[in-house]
Amino acid sequence: MLVPLTRQKFEQIIPLIASGRQYKYYWGKFSSFLQRLLISVVTVVVIFLVKILFKLDFGLIFAFGVFGAFFWLWYPVYQASIRNAKCRRYKYSGFFRGRVLDWWITEKLIGKQETVNNKGELVIIENREKRINLELGDDTGFTIEFDAPLRPAHKAITRGQIAEMIVMSNRPDLSSIEEFSNIYIPSRNLWVSDYPYVREDLFNEVSLRLRENQREKPRRRRPEPQKYRDDDD
Repeated sequence: MLVPLTRQKFEQIIPLIASGRQYKYYWGKFSSFLQRLLISVVTVVVIFLVKILFKLDFGLIFAFGVFGAFFWLWYPVYQASIRNAKCRRYKYSGFFRGRVLDWWITEKLIGKQETVNNKGELVIIENREKRINLELGDDTGFTIEFDAPLRPAHKAITRGQIAEMIVMSNRPDLSSIEEFSNIYIPSRNLWVSDYPYVREDLFNEVSLRLRENQREKPRRRRPEPQKYRDDDD
């Protein structure tokens, strides 16, 4: 099932400014925070030196100083907002509900490290990440393959489960899907994703409304039996 969404609803589900979960995603590990903090410190020092050497206007320097000093805080918002903007550039969107047709586990190379062993030999260590791959489809024959980092909660995923997501396209009839969001499995209240594209509260609101609409579809009424009429009366 693929239901078109209005532009207003789509922009609510995928926000312009980073949501809390998106901000947390780009906040990263402690090492990422330290890198941003170092950039903030260096920026403030450079701006302070420029102020002293060139005797620039204090108001302008102060504005840049505040901007640089809080780089560690606002940069995750900027990263998430840029990623959201790439989705919001698509003109049309829809709510997809299908089923898990298949799933499998793969490994993805995410980096390499060079080190030296006890014999003085150069050793290359590959960092690999296990990922879950899902194939989703519906009764129309529409299918999508999706992969995300493997998490312990994913062991609850089985074939046949209902899966939902937002799809994006530049065609009004959604005949060509260009991008899609993270996946939600209602029966397990489980999100499968690398990046949390959607606002979960608004996504669940649309999901619930569609389920209620399906249940409340009026059944075709049976025609009432005609009463026997005696033409001789």
